Amino acid sequence: QVQLVESGGGLVQAGGSLRLSCAASGRTLKDYAMAWFRQAPGKERERVSGISRSGGSSWYADSVKGRFTISTDNAQNKVYLQMNSLKPEDTAIYYCAARVGASYPFWGQGTQVTVSS
Repeated sequence: QVQLVESGGGLVQAGGSLRLSCAASGRTLKDYAMAWFRQAPGKERERVSGISRSGGSSWYADSVKGRFTISTDNAQNKVYLQMNSLKPEDTAIYYCAARVGASYPFWGQGTQVTVSS
């Protein structure tokens, strides 16, 4: 099975950018479709972006479309989430997850993103 570790979170002003990284070990990311989720305090977990195993197709929640970009680096065995034009409502803990079938059994520990107004 795959182990996932996120990094790259932090505190940024509104309008700024961050790039989150998710490093995989134990298995190659090419074995999985991947996704980024986030959870803000008091809110349900939200899937914000996903990418296919091949990297040929991606998906974004309406709330981040046009601002966030998901990508993979197979050589580094990493998946990234480039976040631009950040808003205070993007504040959350961000998680990467690997999909198996219709579920996401493998998760990282999360990285905090805080956007100040």
